[in-house]
Amino acid sequence: MVVMKMKFPFQKRVKLAQGLWFLSWCATVAGAITFTLGCILKTELRRRAEVMDNSDVHVVPNTLMIVGLASLGINIFASKICQDALDAERFPRWKNMLKPYFAVSCFFTVLMLLAVIMSCAMKGSLESSLKVGLKNGIRFYKDTDTPGRCFQKQNIDRLQMEFQCCGNNDFRDWFEVQWISNRYLDFSSKEVKDRIKSNVDGRYLLDGVPFSCCNPSSPRPCIQYQLTNNSAHFNYEYQTEELNLYLRGCREALVSYFMGLMNTIGAGVLSVFLLQGSVLVSLRFLQTAMEAVAGNENTEIETEGYLLEKSVKDTVMEFIEPVMQFFLFKNQVGEGSSEAQADP
Repeated sequence: MVVMKMKFPFQKRVKLAQGLWFLSWCATVAGAITFTLGCILKTELRRRAEVMDNSDVHVVPNTLMIVGLASLGINIFASKICQDALDAERFPRWKNMLKPYFAVSCFFTVLMLLAVIMSCAMKGSLESSLKVGLKNGIRFYKDTDTPGRCFQKQNIDRLQMEFQCCGNNDFRDWFEVQWISNRYLDFSSKEVKDRIKSNVDGRYLLDGVPFSCCNPSSPRPCIQYQLTNNSAHFNYEYQTEELNLYLRGCREALVSYFMGLMNTIGAGVLSVFLLQGSVLVSLRFLQTAMEAVAGNENTEIETEGYLLEKSVKDTVMEFIEPVMQFFLFKNQVGEGSSEAQADP
C-alpha cells in the first residue's frame, strides 16, 4: 500500500527541487548551529568538572556534536541531489545511492530527536553527579597543598560567588567538614585544642563558612563564624538573618542553570529536527517523482510521487531483515569455526 501519493506536474517538480535546495542549505546552517550548541554545552560542563562525580552527562553534548556534523554532510549531499533533479539525464546516477542515503539520514535524524529527549531527562543524572562532586569539593576545600587539589578552594569560592550559593544543600554543609587547613591553626591555642578534642575524628569543626558564602546584599558586615550563636554578635538573630549568607545550595543552583541551558538547547535542536525531517520527506517525494521520468523521452510529463512504496511496517522490516540476516550468518560462521576447532 503506497503511503501519501501525490501528483507532480513538471512545474511542480521544478519548484519542489528549487525549494528543497534552499531548504537543504537552511538545514546545513541549522546543523552547524546544532554542532555549536553541543560545543557550548560541552564547554560549560567541562568548566564545572571539578564538582561533578562522573561524565555521563557529557553524552548529550557529544550526541549533539555528532548529529550536527552528520547534518552538515547529509544536507550538502541533498542540495547536490536537488541540483541534478532539474536535469533528467543527471538524476539517474543517484539511484543506487539514495537508499543508503535515506537510511543514514533517518538514523541521524532519530538520533537528533533522542538528544532532545536526553537533554530534558538529564536532571536526575545531573543531580546525582553534582551531589557527590560538590560533597567532595567541600571536603577537599582545605587541601591547597595537595597535588591535584591545589585549586579546589579557588574553584569552590568562584562557584559560590558566581551562582550566589553556599554549600551542597545549604550553608550548614560547611559545619560538617574541616574547611580550614591545619597549617593555619594555632595548636597551642586552648580553643583549637578543645574543638579538636570534642570531635571523635579529630577534626577542627566550627559553625562557620568561607567568605564566598557572604551575601553582598546584606546591610551589615558579613558574619562568617559562630553563626548559630546569637549572643556572639550584637543585634543578631540566627533564625532571621536571611541576607547574611546565600541560602540556596550550589547543587540546586547548578541544576537549575544546566537544566535551563539544556532545555533551551533542546528547543532549538527540536526545531532543527523538524527542519531536517522536512528535508527528508521532500527529498523522498522528489526522488519518487523523478524516477518515473527516467527513460521517458518527454521529461515534462506529469508523474506521481509518494512517501513510502509499502506500509510503514513493511518498509521497516525491509530495512531490518538484511541486518538480521547478516548477524545470523555471522553467528553461524562463528559457530561453525568453533565446532571445527573442537573436532580432533
